[in-house]
Amino acid sequence: MNRRNFLHKAGCASLGTLPFLSTWMSLSQVQAAAINNAQNVPDSEDYRALVCILLAGGNDSFNMLVPRGASEHAAYSATRSNLALPQAGLLPIRTSLQTGIDLGIHPSMPEVQQLYQDKKLAFISNIGTLVEPMTKAEFQNDSLKIPLGLFSHSDQIMHWQTSVPNERNAIGWGGKMADLLSSLNGNQNVSMNISLSGNNVFQAGNKTVEYTIEPGIGAKTINGYQGEGFLEQIRTQAVNSLLELQYQNIFHQTYVNTINVGIQANQEFSQALNSTPALNSSFSSSPISPNFEMIARTIGARKTLNMKRQTFFISFGGWDHHDEVINTQAQMLGVVSKALGEFQAALEELGVADCVTTFGISDFARTLTSNGNGSDHGWGGNTFVMGGHVKGGEVYGQYPDLALHNNLDVGGGVLIPTTATDQYFAELALWMGVSPNDLSLVLPNIGNFYSPGSPQLPIGFLKS
Repeated sequence: MNRRNFLHKAGCASLGTLPFLSTWMSLSQVQAAAINNAQNVPDSEDYRALVCILLAGGNDSFNMLVPRGASEHAAYSATRSNLALPQAGLLPIRTSLQTGIDLGIHPSMPEVQQLYQDKKLAFISNIGTLVEPMTKAEFQNDSLKIPLGLFSHSDQIMHWQTSVPNERNAIGWGGKMADLLSSLNGNQNVSMNISLSGNNVFQAGNKTVEYTIEPGIGAKTINGYQGEGFLEQIRTQAVNSLLELQYQNIFHQTYVNTINVGIQANQEFSQALNSTPALNSSFSSSPISPNFEMIARTIGARKTLNMKRQTFFISFGGWDHHDEVINTQAQMLGVVSKALGEFQAALEELGVADCVTTFGISDFARTLTSNGNGSDHGWGGNTFVMGGHVKGGEVYGQYPDLALHNNLDVGGGVLIPTTATDQYFAELALWMGVSPNDLSLVLPNIGNFYSPGSPQLPIGFLKS
């Protein structure tokens, strides 16, 4: 293998599994300017982490959080017709002081019901992407900007990860937050942002890229590198000899530097994970529980890795329920509920329940009206946030009237959000340590919904 083949052919083939490699090769990573670190961050001895779970496809979230009161449920049932869940089957929760509405949770989510009752989980209602606050009349008159590609999966899944719905870009608010905060970590080889679902927009910053790991495996490295077999030893020697060279071409040298950093990060991460005691908490073999288990194990290794701030990302797809929404969603919400319960138990075992906040996002909610056996693309919906620092047992935001043609319904049960993603993410970013002065660097539109100098939090679901 010669140098040219390594860089132009074998490099991409052999090293394609190296975490975050493809993102690092973008020109923006070569030329990115440094962004000032955050000011007024919490105590540097503190540990804080965000765990983002993306329900990709658009969760029909008004069947996740459902009105139980007689009149409200009647309006809900009339609107949803054959998609309505029976009132008797809903899991009751403590009545929201904010909304004043008696609500229930989907019957497949008993763990979430318990977390809510234990004040470890809260819901945020009628949240969605907004460029600026909007009324129904303003929407109908086209007098204000609406998010680009409002009902498009690709656009809305991007906007939820960037919180900049007036433009299309590949830099996420979690990545921009890491640009500001990653200097708090003593370890600069392993990224502050760790993904269980490969490359994603949320964790991509101007300087920061995600470090990809896998459940049950942890970090992946170059295929066969540092293996014990004879051929693997030869491959290791060949790769090392190529990595030790200095290249005049800036792209070649950046490529090699990135591989070297990746190899070192892999070694550090694997050693830290292997030296961490096993968890007593059990996890099921459902589609996402092993991902949460790997996150818990990684958090358990935080001191060995010398990490003070981290984000984690999981994508759980399959929520585009144009058909069979009742049966399919029941199964999938059960998977989410069980995983959240298992994860919170593991965090409590590790003694970091107050240091980790888990939050849900999705492309959009879905139409309140039925298309026959499912629902179509909507806008405002409901989501959840969990953790020891969450003021749980409450529904934040404005739970809307679900009767058709209400003052938020722009047609077919598509609701204008009354809470913006900017407000949601701003509260999480402030909790992580982003300075109010720097909040607009992470969320450029935040000033349309919240004054960063305010003594009040944007929504109030986190303890101050």
